[in-house]
Amino acid sequence: MLTSLRDQACVIGVGETRYCRAPGSGMSNLGLLLAAARAAADDAGISPRDIDGIMTMGGGIAESLAANLGIENLRYAASVHMGGASAVASLQSAAMAVAFGIANHVLIPVGWNGYSGRRARDISDLGAGVLPVGGTLVDHYTPFGCNAPPQWYALMCQRHMAEYGTSPEALGTISVTFRRHAQLNPNAVMHGRPMTLDDYFNSPWIAKPYRLFDCCLETDGAAAVIVTSADRAERAERHVPVYLSAVAEGHPYPADDIVNRPDFFAVGLTYAAPKAFEMAGLGPADVDFAQIYDCFTFEVLQQLEEAGFCPRGEGGKFVLESGIGLDGRLPVNTHGGLMSEAHVAGMNHVVEAVRQLRGEAGARQVDGAQVGVVTGWGDFGDGALAVLRRR
Repeated sequence: MLTSLRDQACVIGVGETRYCRAPGSGMSNLGLLLAAARAAADDAGISPRDIDGIMTMGGGIAESLAANLGIENLRYAASVHMGGASAVASLQSAAMAVAFGIANHVLIPVGWNGYSGRRARDISDLGAGVLPVGGTLVDHYTPFGCNAPPQWYALMCQRHMAEYGTSPEALGTISVTFRRHAQLNPNAVMHGRPMTLDDYFNSPWIAKPYRLFDCCLETDGAAAVIVTSADRAERAERHVPVYLSAVAEGHPYPADDIVNRPDFFAVGLTYAAPKAFEMAGLGPADVDFAQIYDCFTFEVLQQLEEAGFCPRGEGGKFVLESGIGLDGRLPVNTHGGLMSEAHVAGMNHVVEAVRQLRGEAGARQVDGAQVGVVTGWGDFGDGALAVLRRR
């Protein structure tokens, strides 16, 4: 049954490193993951040795993490390869593992030296598999100079502007709102760096209609969560349990080609969101906040539409009139998101959702938050959505 996983798993631990844009974080990629994992275990009130499941975004990492954390009984290890949708999609596999007794505590760490190490803009060796999309990219996009994420997603944004009249002001409002939220988050890279709409419009072009401040950050850092069964979480006393009421993933068709899709704006979230809300027994109107994967501003607007928070074509109106700030109809990316907190492939979005539902978000706390949504976006539109709720 679609509801069989509803509330069967909980997030009991969250952890983050310091986020930075500097010559170096002082740690290797593995060191960052270990630091976030240890912080999550401490937050959960368990020893790292109690972890017996590990979900990663790349092969071969689970064994290294287990060895360095002293995990002698690693019973479950798996990887999800959906780009920026991987963090949220991993919650689905972790929930299944703990609900069916395959593992007791599943760790999901995500992070890297994304600023001081290998950066997304380094695209010189596409043939070596640096980018996760298939041969269509190399054969039909790269030869025409369309070889970086801002260029791919600008195609969607331009089409949306042409069909629905989406305005640059709507995109700018998204960027400025997330920067405002980051001023309430001491761990945000852009904390202490406020921004106005004029600043947004004065920023340089990257790939029209995207300007610099339409784009996410490149940062060093890591975040992690620990998932366990609902029964085990309810017996713990450190935190109020945060239930995974639903998780679903979806993939566009064709997955690796944007311009030839029968439905140009249908992405993975188009299919994942209805499934997740049905599983949770809730709808978009029941959600108190959303942490939306914000690789670029338009992808936030598009996901708001495809997740059902507003009709397709009305995302700009929703942002400008209903509001996505802390005082708006739907607070979005209360921590600053990938655009103003840090880019760790969206795991920081999950961490923020858990803190909001625990009531631990401080000055950026959404009053009375009971239900939150987290989305993931990867590759050419792979998507995942998780519905989390407070007991």
